[in-house]
Amino acid sequence: MGSTCLHNGTVMTGFAAMEHCAVLIEDGLVADVFSERRFEQKRFAGDVALIDVHGAYIAPGFIDTHIHGFGGFGTDDASAEAVLEMSRLLAQYGVTAFNPTLYPSEPGKMLETVREISSAIGKEEGAKIMGLHLEGPFLSPERLGVQRPETLKPVDLSFMEQLWECAQGHIVNMTVAPEIKGMRELALCCIKKGIILQAGHTNAKYENMVEGMQAGILHSTHLFNAMSRLDHRNPNAVGAILIHPEMACEIIADGYHVHPDLFKLLLRDKPIDKIVLVTDGLKPTEQGEGPFFANGEEVVFHDGAFHRKIDDVLAGSGLTMIRGIKNLVSFGFSLEDAIKSAGFNPAQVMRYRRKGSIIPGNDADLTVFDKNFIILAVMVGGVMKKNLF
Repeated sequence: MGSTCLHNGTVMTGFAAMEHCAVLIEDGLVADVFSERRFEQKRFAGDVALIDVHGAYIAPGFIDTHIHGFGGFGTDDASAEAVLEMSRLLAQYGVTAFNPTLYPSEPGKMLETVREISSAIGKEEGAKIMGLHLEGPFLSPERLGVQRPETLKPVDLSFMEQLWECAQGHIVNMTVAPEIKGMRELALCCIKKGIILQAGHTNAKYENMVEGMQAGILHSTHLFNAMSRLDHRNPNAVGAILIHPEMACEIIADGYHVHPDLFKLLLRDKPIDKIVLVTDGLKPTEQGEGPFFANGEEVVFHDGAFHRKIDDVLAGSGLTMIRGIKNLVSFGFSLEDAIKSAGFNPAQVMRYRRKGSIIPGNDADLTVFDKNFIILAVMVGGVMKKNLF
């Protein structure tokens, strides 16, 4: 694998911004980060591709840990080919790693879907598939969103083992309702397997959330959406997530799922490293022409999000990660914190070593964009997937 040096840029390391800097990539890893003055003095050994980014931002590649589909391809296609096409397309939008997210389905079909999608891991030509995110089936029927009630199940440890085996151990994160009977046993089972549990699609009371946290449920799915709301007599799920600094949270920054002004509350009440930007993107995101379908049902796009056609229930977003970063900045985040929520934070919450920050020894997953938030270049593991220079 050759060497590349991106220079004359502002490097967003994942911690801070460094102006007039360069990043050297060797053998798929970040080899060094240094000033432009040092770049001008440096003598490179061997052949090194030099790319002048003309003052653009060089950021860690974006990591989307909750995404159902993209560009007309999705996990509900139940095929490895569809997820591999997602990988290819997402890299064009600055995403270098993602967790394909599955809705629950009839048990036999869900097992087969998990098996099929897991088989795509290692065959990617674009963004790396880190593993699966299972959004169910152990969810509350009282907070369905567009989940289909017939696909939900009570806690079933035997079925969980079957899911794990079909995934060949590639389940990274799982959305669960902490209040469901048997959740503590499920949580302990999942923790032994290294699965990150997220509270979501939940009608939990505050005490249920605290019990869940004690069992290791320390992340949450699309904060404010499909969960019990803050009440002055019981903080419920939303309150617990805001109150406890150890709880991480996904947030959909399309301006519709969550009111823009609530991001000011989030900035004030949550440690910045616990805020994880996700798209919750559906199959028709960036698809172009309709009709559009997701989770087996027709959806329509209006007011900035997808809605189920039959009843107008909010179904998911049409967000991209770069638009989410742009929106976060407009909602009051610094650019550094917005980028952190898209790379460093998800890497930390999901325990992805060598990802999410631009430091020597880390994977060379990089996204270059300009002040107008236009993606100019993308590298995954040191391999250029997009280059407009």
